[in-house]
Amino acid sequence: MDFTSCLVGLGVGFGFDKSMGNLLCCVQVDQSTVAIKEQFGKYQDVLQPGCHCLPWCFGFQLAGHLSLRLQQLDVRCETKTKDNVFVNVVASIQYRALADKANDAFYKLSNTKGQIQAYVFDVIRASVPKLNLDDVFEQKNEIAKAVEDELEKAMSAYGYEIVQTLIVDIEPDEHVKRAMNEINAAARMRVAANEKAEAEKILQIKRAEGEAESKYLSGLGIARQRQAIVDGLRDSVLGFSVNVPGTSAKDVMDMVLLTQYFDTMKEIGASSKSSAVFLPHGPGAVRDVASQIRDGLLQASVDH
Repeated sequence: MDFTSCLVGLGVGFGFDKSMGNLLCCVQVDQSTVAIKEQFGKYQDVLQPGCHCLPWCFGFQLAGHLSLRLQQLDVRCETKTKDNVFVNVVASIQYRALADKANDAFYKLSNTKGQIQAYVFDVIRASVPKLNLDDVFEQKNEIAKAVEDELEKAMSAYGYEIVQTLIVDIEPDEHVKRAMNEINAAARMRVAANEKAEAEKILQIKRAEGEAESKYLSGLGIARQRQAIVDGLRDSVLGFSVNVPGTSAKDVMDMVLLTQYFDTMKEIGASSKSSAVFLPHGPGAVRDVASQIRDGLLQASVDH
């Protein structure tokens, strides 16, 4: 049975605790922790997790414990950019002590967090003043890398490892943030106005194209209608002249025009919602109307 097993047996039998362990010259080192062993105030060894015997009668003692867990330190640094804007840069430093350099980490630094904070201040205040505010936001990864490189070089000599460095926040002055938001809002409103104007322009162009196409098709319809009327009248006159001997084209045309004239008057009178139309209705006036219509239609036929 080894010494550790004997101590465990004593602990079970006699209610072993830390005070009892100290009385029996035994110490316990927790997991992820190392202890610094001294003899008469001089460094002797680094004790790993577990149970260890330190006979105090020979001057052995624990100088202290050192955690090997990953730790995080948030550093807020105020500085000024190249375009004279004050910003608060928040850096998050993740670090831990190295087990093989535990004596350096324990003895060489009395204030680890203060040392890291000093290096972070130095690098940020040397990097940010070279950049404009917009560039600070764009190059925050480069700033974090510069901080990490500087810390790695400095802290490795003291037994610490820099695991990762992050720039987690960049906070300009409140007035500057408000101005930036107003600039962005104005730019977005300008883009929205341009898009709206472009949409209205497209609608007007399409509406005009639609109206032009509608008028074109309407003109084609009217032209075809008039052509059909002329063709129908011509066929009627020719057919009547053939079937009724002794009649001329002029006689047939006068009769057709008079028939259409009286049909039109009948339709106007029969409709209750039609507007009043005043036309000359004497025999001479009818002859004049017929002459005008006939001359117009014959002229259109000749042109055709």
